[in-house]
Amino acid sequence: MPPAPSSFKAALQRLLLHPRAPAGVALLCALPGLYLVYGAFTESLGVNPAETLIRQSGDLTIRALCYVLLVTPLKDLLRMPAIIRHRRTLGLAVLAYASLHLLCYAWLDMGLELEDITADVFKRPFIFVGMAGFVGLIALGATSFNAAIKALGPKRWRRLHQTVYALAGLAVLHFYWMRAGKHRFDDVIFYGAVLALLLLYRVVKVLRERLSSP
Repeated sequence: MPPAPSSFKAALQRLLLHPRAPAGVALLCALPGLYLVYGAFTESLGVNPAETLIRQSGDLTIRALCYVLLVTPLKDLLRMPAIIRHRRTLGLAVLAYASLHLLCYAWLDMGLELEDITADVFKRPFIFVGMAGFVGLIALGATSFNAAIKALGPKRWRRLHQTVYALAGLAVLHFYWMRAGKHRFDDVIFYGAVLALLLLYRVVKVLRERLSSP
């Protein structure tokens, strides 16, 4: 006889609250990137490993971003506050994969030539948008710790971190322009739809909270 849903929920809640759960979540977040790096060292990324590294590191970034934005809806729908405990780890995973994506571009595509990279940022709109999004992610990552919350104050900190939805929009735009040259939009449509639904959920939640407040 399968366990009752309430029993499964209680077990999952205990798992999420386990002292080693943050390390487990961090490891799960790191595995796709480690597998990608392993593929690079073992020369198993196909005929164009540089393009594969750049493309897949970008894919991992936007996927991680979707997971971060999914935390609050899951917490509300499952009524499981323990999920929030791992949002910071997921957010730092987004920054880590975005950094890997930028490194792959700067190293494999531009040869780490700072002057060429700077010129490319202002020459190609999708590179400019991607770089702007990366700067925003750095700001969120740098202020994701308790000391930053105390320094900024909860209200200002919350407003700053709500810009993650704008950064998600920049990520989709970057992805769209990058795919436009090859006329491949399937992934763009998928991620755009997912992020739009998550943004819609957030908007509806905020409106409900405002309407229900005295």
